[in-house]
Amino acid sequence: MSQERLNRNQHPIAKRIIVRGTLILDTPTCLGSGDADSPTDIALLRDTVSDCGLLIGSSIAGALRNYLREYQDGYGVEEQNGDRATRLFGGTRRDPDGEQSPLIINDAISSTIPTVELRDGVEIEAITGTAKPGHKYDLELLAAGTKFPLSFELLVEKDKKSVEQQALINCLALALQGLEKAEIGIGMKKRRGFGRCHVKEWQVWNFNLEDPGDRTAWLNFEHWRTDLLPDRTTYPSIATALGVSLENESDRRDRFVIHAQFQLVGSLLIRSGQDSTGRAPDVVHLKSHQPDSPNPEPVLSGTSLAGVLRHRAERIVNTLGGSSTLVKELFGFVEGKEAQSSRLVVREKVIKNATELVQTRIAIDRFTGGAYHGALFEEQPIFGGDKTLVTVELELRKPEKYEIGLLLLLLKDLWTSDLPVGGESSIGRGRLKGIKADLIWHHPDNPQQWTIYEANDELKIIDSINPTQSEKSVRDKLEGFVKELWAHLGKEVEV
Repeated sequence: MSQERLNRNQHPIAKRIIVRGTLILDTPTCLGSGDADSPTDIALLRDTVSDCGLLIGSSIAGALRNYLREYQDGYGVEEQNGDRATRLFGGTRRDPDGEQSPLIINDAISSTIPTVELRDGVEIEAITGTAKPGHKYDLELLAAGTKFPLSFELLVEKDKKSVEQQALINCLALALQGLEKAEIGIGMKKRRGFGRCHVKEWQVWNFNLEDPGDRTAWLNFEHWRTDLLPDRTTYPSIATALGVSLENESDRRDRFVIHAQFQLVGSLLIRSGQDSTGRAPDVVHLKSHQPDSPNPEPVLSGTSLAGVLRHRAERIVNTLGGSSTLVKELFGFVEGKEAQSSRLVVREKVIKNATELVQTRIAIDRFTGGAYHGALFEEQPIFGGDKTLVTVELELRKPEKYEIGLLLLLLKDLWTSDLPVGGESSIGRGRLKGIKADLIWHHPDNPQQWTIYEANDELKIIDSINPTQSEKSVRDKLEGFVKELWAHLGKEVEV
């Protein structure tokens, strides 16, 4: 027994670094509990004592670990022993002898009993464009503005060299910087606009356990508290709080981002599954709670927009004689035991300066040409004006040139009002008109950026990084992505 104790790997701790911050939800977030007896299909995970929202530490750790791995190695690269992610979060499941994580992450309970939103979802049949029978579901969401106090504790081993200790602290700062920059999502359906969040302020305590005074201070520290202390200095930057520099860190994530602004032509209606009080119309446009607004605001949901884009992408690919494989690789799929997550991230955005009006409609009996009995109903869509702004933000991870070409065709259809969003497109709802679009290719070795905008009823395209480049060359560059799509689908490209 004594020999076994001598052979055990000892981990004497030299420092304990405690980091605290307040996580604020920017969009509705789905933290499912897995409760099969809930009245909703996906119920919200709550603390059994306080009934507040519960964000478990393993979910936070998984999100941070994934971000750190992608930042260092890029998307789709398998984690290896010795990477920053394994150093900070421990060995992988494939390594039975992997080290334990030196980072302790506490469960987070929301500061107050949160506002809960109800959302409906349904799968659409690609051929008919109608809902699939038995594929409707509902889920509970934490409203935007919900706050979670986060608490981390990093254990720095005494036997490690000072360079290794500093590298570990840098790893922690880099991972938490993802929360600071709102680049990490939590919960379900993160690639459809849910779970966006950020941390605004940080507090840090650094205890040197080799110093008797710091050891006593750590023992007397109020570990049961997770909120920020009012008499403690707060930092907007985690790098500043930890005293490190992240300027030389290289981001290896390859992604193509479209940030476009549109004017709403006519009306838009995305059906809301939320309960309404008072004499509400039969159908109301979807609204969501916002941190900076006392009342819910109309939104363009990521799930609705993704469905519209997928359906149009399938039509484009089928028209060009391609297969559905390309669309599945972009938007993801579930077929039996095979599944792949979407590489296209669609954000949920607030529709600004829209007007709500109630319309009364009635179904017509096609046989008699008269009003159909009992089919009178009211709808409350939103209507666009001169100041109404609809924002669309898409992010394609690990893009190929032909995939960028497909996204540009989708953007063109949205820009020219050919691709409506939302419901009731057959009566003219959901038409958009392009105002401006920024196309950003965050390539690790060759970043590129273009801007498309309207000026004097003419479409202008410029290279945002090199504005002196001729417009023709920029157009040819973007047209080249579309030609790559044709070539990928087996078409002959005219040079």
